[in-house]
Amino acid sequence: EMATGEGKTLVATLPIYLNALAGRGVHIVTVNDYLAKRDSEWMGMLFEFHGLKVDCIDKHEPSSDARKKAYMADITYGTNNEFGFDYLRDNMARHPDELVQRKHNYAIVDEVDSVLIDDARTPLIISGPTPQGEKHEFHDMKPNVEKLVNAQRNLINQYLAESKSLLLPKQGEPDEKKGGELLLRCHRGLPKNKALIKLLSEPGIKQILVKTENFYMAEQNKHMHIIDDELYFVIEEKNNSIELTEKGIDLITSQTEDPKFFILPDVGAELAELERLSLSALEKTEQKNQLMNDFSVKSERIHTVNQLLKAYTLFEKDTEYVIMDNKVKIVDEQTGRILEGRRYSDGLHQAIEAKENVKVEAVTQTYATITLQNYFRMYSKLSGMTGTAETEAGELWDIYKLDVVVIPTNRPIIRKDQEDMVYKTKREKYNAVINEVVELVNAGRPVLVGTTSVEISELLSRMLKIKNIQHNILNAKQHQREAQVVAEAGIAGNVTIATNMAGRGTDIK
Repeated sequence: EMATGEGKTLVATLPIYLNALAGRGVHIVTVNDYLAKRDSEWMGMLFEFHGLKVDCIDKHEPSSDARKKAYMADITYGTNNEFGFDYLRDNMARHPDELVQRKHNYAIVDEVDSVLIDDARTPLIISGPTPQGEKHEFHDMKPNVEKLVNAQRNLINQYLAESKSLLLPKQGEPDEKKGGELLLRCHRGLPKNKALIKLLSEPGIKQILVKTENFYMAEQNKHMHIIDDELYFVIEEKNNSIELTEKGIDLITSQTEDPKFFILPDVGAELAELERLSLSALEKTEQKNQLMNDFSVKSERIHTVNQLLKAYTLFEKDTEYVIMDNKVKIVDEQTGRILEGRRYSDGLHQAIEAKENVKVEAVTQTYATITLQNYFRMYSKLSGMTGTAETEAGELWDIYKLDVVVIPTNRPIIRKDQEDMVYKTKREKYNAVINEVVELVNAGRPVLVGTTSVEISELLSRMLKIKNIQHNILNAKQHQREAQVVAEAGIAGNVTIATNMAGRGTDIK
């Protein structure tokens, strides 16, 4: 562990050079392609001066001769995902000549806590077309789901207003029991509702929610149906799942002519019933096929509705994904970068495409998958560096058998860490940020404003425009300008608004 700005990139050259001398290959793993390309160019000169070959896999197309050549270099730079995907592609290769990687000898992982801990369980998946992948009901089911979501939203707003008046009354004592029940219902109905999140930030309200939830979850959710039955669907935020209630199913089936439109047939009972009927073998076979087909169609329909509900209630535009070139592109929550070519699995991506009215691509199926944790455990020697490893020391040892050594800073830290400022509302908080920025710009100082999502970075950008403050913005939508924005960020009086894209390995001079 070395503190930020203490020269991790430079120090890494020593073990890289030493291990590269064996000629078995050294992999330098970074969290994004910008860092992989930058470091391979910065440090490449040093290694080449000493007669070693350096390359970066992110500069070459997958499965190409150039990428194979990059792996044959003494030192190979690249991103964690690309190393993992190349391993998966090699496992799908049909001929030894198609393999690009050689044995996993030694890896140095930059920002090791981000790769080996934060993203450890993230599966890398290679998928491809599936038979009849073009056939889907996302557009057909979308109006029904929109009706469901709007009905639930109206219901939750009503319960939220009641809950607020009971828990924060203008006069008299709060009614925690009734108010807590309504609050829990809102939380299980729409956990990302902005008004609900605002109410939960009030002193003591979150504790009431937890207390109520614990009561209803006792004895394996024995009483939870009292809360859930009033809703159209229930969202289990912890495991990202959604379940329609009887009320929700009634609302959907009332939009159709078939009362059993959304009800799965009991295959076992119906097959037994078929056997009792005096039908010919051919008729029985036809009826069985019809029954299985009906089951398949309805189960796919339920899945489609589920994924659409997730798209509408759990995934927000400019937070989890952005729309660029009329396509839904995923934003990596750890790095704030667009994950080019990545798609959500299991029909979720198609559901988001339907929601955002862009072209719904064909459904895909998984060909190969591996988690980053399992990939990096294949290396004979593994090491890493970061500014924040001590807090993860236990996990790094348990999973990877890696020790943590904390290197003290070269000079004592003279940075002053101010106390946190806490505001009651987001509006007050953002206004305070803008006022602070104006003050610092007038004093001629460069300012970096960190934000958690594309949406918030754009909101602050609009607020600065109103104040006529010139500024740069660095988020998933502006990633092409990254090098230029970072180069200008340290100039006196410059303002840069960034998402967590600028959080790892960004060197502002």
